[in-house]
Amino acid sequence: MKVMIDLSVVPLGVGVSVSAYVAACERVLQEAGLSHTLHAFGTNIEGEWDDVFGAVKRCHEVMHQMGAPRVHSGLRVGTRTDKAQSLDDKVRSVEEQMGPRPSTRLERA
Repeated sequence: MKVMIDLSVVPLGVGVSVSAYVAACERVLQEAGLSHTLHAFGTNIEGEWDDVFGAVKRCHEVMHQMGAPRVHSGLRVGTRTDKAQSLDDKVRSVEEQMGPRPSTRLERA
């Protein structure tokens, strides 16, 4: 079964900066060959259920190996059976409903 998840993994007991741990999890996702997009508060991941959740498990294992005594994950999970849909499809659908986007000051520069 195809699944899309929004994953936020937080190692606890490792100090304030966790970017090295997040980077390690991103490498796990790359090695698993999963389609994923990092964002400011987590990562969107899509693929087959067992592959995606196997990678989440591996993220936890890698963070523990790096010295994190605790790892907390927050997940939002979505599946659908009526049609094939990617994360990009979901975003594109909303953007189409919004219509043309006005340019921003940064885009004009």
